[in-house]
Amino acid sequence: MRVCIVGCGAVGSLFAANLAQLDDVEVWAYDLSQAHVDAINRDGLRLSGAGEVVGRLRATSDAADLPACDFGIVATKAMHTEPAIRATAHAFADGAVCTVQNGIGNEEVLAAHVGRVVRGTTFPAGRILEPGHVQWDVKGDTTMGPFEPQPARMEEVERLADACTRAGMPTQALPDARGAQWRKVIFNAATNPVGALTRLTHGRVCERERLRRLVSGLVDEGKAVAGAQGIELDADPEDLIDHAAKPEVAFDHKSSMLQDVEAGRPTEVDWLNGGIVRFGAEHGVPTPLNAAIWALVKGLEAS
Repeated sequence: MRVCIVGCGAVGSLFAANLAQLDDVEVWAYDLSQAHVDAINRDGLRLSGAGEVVGRLRATSDAADLPACDFGIVATKAMHTEPAIRATAHAFADGAVCTVQNGIGNEEVLAAHVGRVVRGTTFPAGRILEPGHVQWDVKGDTTMGPFEPQPARMEEVERLADACTRAGMPTQALPDARGAQWRKVIFNAATNPVGALTRLTHGRVCERERLRRLVSGLVDEGKAVAGAQGIELDADPEDLIDHAAKPEVAFDHKSSMLQDVEAGRPTEVDWLNGGIVRFGAEHGVPTPLNAAIWALVKGLEAS
């Protein structure tokens, strides 16, 4: 099996380095950071923290170098999905492509360029410490399922999920993966922007009563939007928020949106709170808190 990780940032690196431990999987990585690519090719891809791993794989910043692949795992930021898949689509002419990205709408972008798409959701998180070295902050499960309008075959989904699980990234293949995806969308939209606006870690947000109430209000709006679409969440996002706030889980974890703000990068708020607002408007569900948070984060970006 040959797998290409498209976007070898923190999350993409977790999949790449772990899958590279398997004898029956050949891993390639495509990333625009030449320094990161060079370090991976020279020294391997190192994970530290929640797991100590060094993955030996092939990395490139030139999409033309990619061979034909059985699977793609797209892990770029949501705003980079279209250029990333446009550049790499030739590698998946006979393969299936899975997104493990944040937010809503990435599957539709992939489907415009490749034939078979997998709806994926992942909870592991980390951050790049230096080229070729990623801090693994949070472990967690991944779910995958066929993207309904343009699905990968279920046996393909199961094959990719099995490889990820054997590699140390527990992954469940589901016929309908929308419930897991929306649980994470709601979780991220309720917690990430509050952390980004306040500069507080996940645990610090949750221990402040007024902020925790705001988080719950954002969750309630997200649940209502999911319910209006007939999507049954696989678990309550509130339980996940409380679990992540434990000291041994993610109390001190800075959300990816906070990391983006601190680095002066654009955030994924358009695909999180913005996505909930758009789907809410489409289904007649009011989302005033998500609209306000969306506007505040966009203002922070502009500053």
